[in-house]
Amino acid sequence: MSECAEVAHFQGRQYAGKESQIMSSRSICRVLCGSTALSTALLLAGVAHAQGVENATAAETAVQGGVEDIVVTARKREESIQNIPVAVSAFSQAQIDRADLTSVEKIAASTPQLTVGRASNGSGAQISMRGIGSNSTSLGIEQSVAVIVDGAYSGQGRVINEGFFDLARVEVLKGPQALFFGKNATAGVVSLTTADPTDEFEGRVRAGYEFKAEQAVLEGVISGPLSDTFGVRFAIRGSKMWGGYYRNVSEAFDYPTTDFVTGVTTPHEALPTPNNQPREKELLARLTLKWEPTSRLTVNVKGTINYNRNNNNSWNYVAFGCQSGFSTVNPTTECRDDNFVSHMNKFPVALGEETPFGKDDGSLYNYYRAWGLTGQVGYELDNITITSVTNYSRNKNSWACSCAYQAAGVYATEGTTWRSFSNETRALTSFDGPVNLMIGALYQKTKRVFDQNVVFAGVENSAAPAGMRYVAYSKNSETEGETISPFAQVIWDVTDALNFTAGVRYTHETKDSYFVQPYVNPSLTGLFVPNATVAADQTFTNWSPEATIAYKVTPDINVYAAYKTAYKSGGLSNSGIYSGLSTTPDEDFLFDPEKAKGFEVGFKSTLFDRQLRFNVTGYRFKFSNLQVDFFNAPTFAYLTINAGAAISKGIETEFEYAPHGVEGLTLRGTLNYNSSKYRNFLGPCFAGQTIAQGCPSPTGPGGFPLQDLSGKSTSVAPKWTATLGGYYETDIGADTTFGIGADARYSGSYLASAFGNELSHVDSYITFDASAKVGFQGGRWELAVLGKNLTNRQYFLGAHADGPLTGSGTGTAAGISADQIGFGTIPRTVMLQATFNY
Repeated sequence: MSECAEVAHFQGRQYAGKESQIMSSRSICRVLCGSTALSTALLLAGVAHAQGVENATAAETAVQGGVEDIVVTARKREESIQNIPVAVSAFSQAQIDRADLTSVEKIAASTPQLTVGRASNGSGAQISMRGIGSNSTSLGIEQSVAVIVDGAYSGQGRVINEGFFDLARVEVLKGPQALFFGKNATAGVVSLTTADPTDEFEGRVRAGYEFKAEQAVLEGVISGPLSDTFGVRFAIRGSKMWGGYYRNVSEAFDYPTTDFVTGVTTPHEALPTPNNQPREKELLARLTLKWEPTSRLTVNVKGTINYNRNNNNSWNYVAFGCQSGFSTVNPTTECRDDNFVSHMNKFPVALGEETPFGKDDGSLYNYYRAWGLTGQVGYELDNITITSVTNYSRNKNSWACSCAYQAAGVYATEGTTWRSFSNETRALTSFDGPVNLMIGALYQKTKRVFDQNVVFAGVENSAAPAGMRYVAYSKNSETEGETISPFAQVIWDVTDALNFTAGVRYTHETKDSYFVQPYVNPSLTGLFVPNATVAADQTFTNWSPEATIAYKVTPDINVYAAYKTAYKSGGLSNSGIYSGLSTTPDEDFLFDPEKAKGFEVGFKSTLFDRQLRFNVTGYRFKFSNLQVDFFNAPTFAYLTINAGAAISKGIETEFEYAPHGVEGLTLRGTLNYNSSKYRNFLGPCFAGQTIAQGCPSPTGPGGFPLQDLSGKSTSVAPKWTATLGGYYETDIGADTTFGIGADARYSGSYLASAFGNELSHVDSYITFDASAKVGFQGGRWELAVLGKNLTNRQYFLGAHADGPLTGSGTGTAAGISADQIGFGTIPRTVMLQATFNY
């Protein structure tokens, strides 16, 4: 019997072997020198008990420990993670619950080489894998790391605003993923699968309190069958912060405006935002219906709603790198990277009242709401399985921002809407012969609507249209997209041990876009062009092939080699600026497709009678026309450009150790080396970059000086990352269990900027998470304490290009470098959690 035959089907079917508990190893913990006393103690204890147990029987393994089988669906079929020729990290439902992995950001904080930075504007996030990702300032760029929820693709950075809870599993696939995950996954995929209805009635109520943010969380789940063929699951989660993660320390400042018509200057006052940020409120709900009228047909429908509101759009934006050590726009503000403080002021009240999407009291905010419907139909013929996934999703995001991020007079408001309809249908054969096929197609229809209003100090126009009195300039943009993407794969079992697969995805994508600045204050028409319009009717096509050969050296040792390609379409930057200072303003908006190609080799092993899982992956991928966005301070324009190329290469190792002699103990770790650097890239100089710092090279389109970034590191690309962790659970009395876990994560230093600004340097750091729980009455009751970032390290996962209103003398001998504004991480948090299962 094969290993896969020993694994229970995720949807309740059972194979002829043992029932799997689908306990994914968190293949994201690595070897840390001097990590923590707890992790070291766990490791030494496990090694001591490993002696003399190599000949344990399978029955003994089941009783006394051993690594669990891991089932993943990375190739759209259920496979053991040790057999699949893909670099993937996976989390089981138990691990997700134990570590409170309820957001993409939390998943990234526990996954090597994956980073997620929450941004205030633009796309709303920078998601990077192995140093490759899309910086956040352009709304039009889709993420190079795609997020897939229940089989439906989402390329929007705002997806991190959604909370993900009651998950069945999480899979993080590293490197290009063109064939199995829709489109645009040039750097990787985060695949989230929510829990389905259970065969028996069950439920859960969970309450938690996090002390740093003063956050209360309440979650409920009820699941079970309504008949022999119909099941239902309802999950809901709500949370509210009375405090926050960051402390606002700004003071009130004067904000005068001068009327363009009368010349009269009116004083205003910009008051500080609330002391604690973000004071988040969140409501999430999901209803799942599952119908299995026959053994061949399964219909699964999931409806979701998400509501999220913060008291500040940019609560985690901090000036962390300044040439003088102090903010350029607010010289009393020290640039710091270690104190979790912000400097934010409200709109003056009159400006908040008059500006579209503004608040009457001038409050800053971010308001995200989304809903979606996903239906999956599976039908099994004798030798063919047909699966169809249909999704409709819609989200709206609006905000009011203090967009200089440090007590200065640049404000903005925004409202965006995103709609998407998609269907992917595929057929997978299971003939007895050596050759099988997968064939399918994706169709997607999307629409993005964008409106933004920017407010400058001193600007007023009493003759302006309604709502525009204090607006410096306004922007409106739309993009309608359509994608048709068929794909196919051949699966050839050459022998029982040797397998060869080859496939290709074809993509035909159209994007019909426009951008217009419908209003500009008359005093600023030399800087921003009123009624200037950019229109683009774009068509992109691509073939993305891949091939893999895998060889089973022994039943427990597998090796593979893969050639992979991927593709991400070009487009128009909806959130750009039509600047009167740019010589090629139309070209500032348009960008070309991003492509990836390269090789991956892997070694996967399960050793010592299933006590040790040890895997090694090597890779080298070239990314052509890497899509990046840059705020060009001299011309006051956002430039969405394509880097000539970037190379990401490295080696990853991971282990999981579960000794037979210590039931309930699991140790895990990884150690990774990655080099991600530009090649053949003449990019824009950062604001204030001097000749000695490499600026200028030849002047480029738009009239801005260029620097040669070839050989320079990409954004958020540490060379070394590592983690080490473990978990131990044991009985301590009648129907009472105790569990304790710890995970430490190390990151080497890196630049947060995508353009080589040394002021964006982030030092190496170590973070430490720990948890402890006690279960009563056979798991019916549980009390837990969850600690994250216990070292309280503030680090930055990306930079907002150059700080607005900062940097001068670009391309001269005496330039002053722009302030680096970065989006910081969450500080130390400790949550007390109580769970009742019934």
